Amino acid sequence: MLHVSDLKFNSEGLIPVVVVDYMTKKVLTVAYMNEESLRITLEEGKTCFWSRSRQKLWRKGETSGNYQHVMEIKADCDKDALVITVKKDGPACHKGTDSCFTNTFYRKSGYNDFSISALVNLLEDRKKNPPAGSYTSYLFEKGIDKILKKVGEESTEVIIAAKADDKKETVYEVADLVYHVLVMMVEMGISPEEVFTELASRHVIDHKVKQEKMT
Repeated sequence: MLHVSDLKFNSEGLIPVVVVDYMTKKVLTVAYMNEESLRITLEEGKTCFWSRSRQKLWRKGETSGNYQHVMEIKADCDKDALVITVKKDGPACHKGTDSCFTNTFYRKSGYNDFSISALVNLLEDRKKNPPAGSYTSYLFEKGIDKILKKVGEESTEVIIAAKADDKKETVYEVADLVYHVLVMMVEMGISPEEVFTELASRHVIDHKVKQEKMT
């Protein structure tokens, strides 16, 4: 493990910091820290930066309430830049957007920035603001029994496609299953983070089991 003393601050006593969302892994913002703000971040568990424009410490969320709770801090190979992974309480940008990086400069043809989190956000919006003719809204309107029936049907379709060794059809059916499982999760108030946390705990257990078997 590194220590603050191992890091290389520039001539102004600053180190650049890339802040990444714990759930989506998207870049939220780029800021700077000095040694004091980094120590405050470590002590309080929430990001604290050095504002170059105001020449003062800046605790993210101190006025907006949009705190960033630190999950991990990593330094690059030269130890002169940091990546901080956070769980955020609200928008990361002072303009109210989820991330500061919203202005597309270049995008390769066919690029898709799909994410599970974005899909869940869409499903949640369909539940709260059901548009006419929306299949998702129809499922929420019918309730948990209808949703569970679809989960069961899609599970069967996945089994049939996989048993037939049809990769393309299996991918298609798995996508259907994932979609309906996410609808079920939204209906039940289960977040993807809760599932990821459960999977992570099982990974640790599995690792321990493997070690025990080896010994």
